[in-house]
Amino acid sequence: MTGRFDGKVAIVTGASRGIGLGVAQRLVDEGAKVVVTARKTEALEAAVAELGPENAAWVAGPADDPAHQDETIATAIERFGGLDFLVNNTGINPTYGPMIEMDLGAARKIFEVNVLAAVSWAQKAHAASLKDNGGAIVNIASVAGLKPAPMIGMYGASKSAVIHVTQELSLELAPQVRVNAVAPAVVKTRFAGALYEGREEEVAAAYPMKRLGVPEDIAGVVAFLLSQDAGWVTGQCITVDGGLLLTGGV
Repeated sequence: MTGRFDGKVAIVTGASRGIGLGVAQRLVDEGAKVVVTARKTEALEAAVAELGPENAAWVAGPADDPAHQDETIATAIERFGGLDFLVNNTGINPTYGPMIEMDLGAARKIFEVNVLAAVSWAQKAHAASLKDNGGAIVNIASVAGLKPAPMIGMYGASKSAVIHVTQELSLELAPQVRVNAVAPAVVKTRFAGALYEGREEEVAAAYPMKRLGVPEDIAGVVAFLLSQDAGWVTGQCITVDGGLLLTGGV
């Protein structure tokens, strides 16, 4: 690896496994120190053991809890001496079915975690470090935010909002801070398991690349957007979908 993140510090939310852990591993591989978050202590301990305790720290808590956000940012600054990057990866989708029938309490929770928490993390990271020192933010969106996604419509609506939040913040925070998003299709994680488990070959057949994504596919694009290789890129949403949208699918 290039070491292009030597001396940099990142927070990656929702990073005990899946895409978040893949992103954290890529950043560590390229020289960064990372603070990872999720709800479960045991999973975070395992993640940090994998990343290397000298490279990573963990803070457990709900992503939409302001006190948890404050503690995580303080940990990054106190443990590693600063904060340069924020990756908003946490996302939930507790329901599956028609939007017209969904419980509105669940809908509110989806937006609180997927959208409002991402804004709050950005606000706090900006105030604590990025405003004065510069840096970059990457929000993990979804192809479900780019076109209608039957049966996961509110999740898709929340990810569409994440893309718009990305664009707004990119204007507000430039030139000190770049803000971009990544919109994956189905990636082989526990979170997305219901979308492919037991029929992976059938699902993958709809993709021009003839396979589903893996966390490393997303991690590479996130690393690019955080790096100075993307130094003139802000307000963008990069679709990482194995060509799926070219076929009209989600």
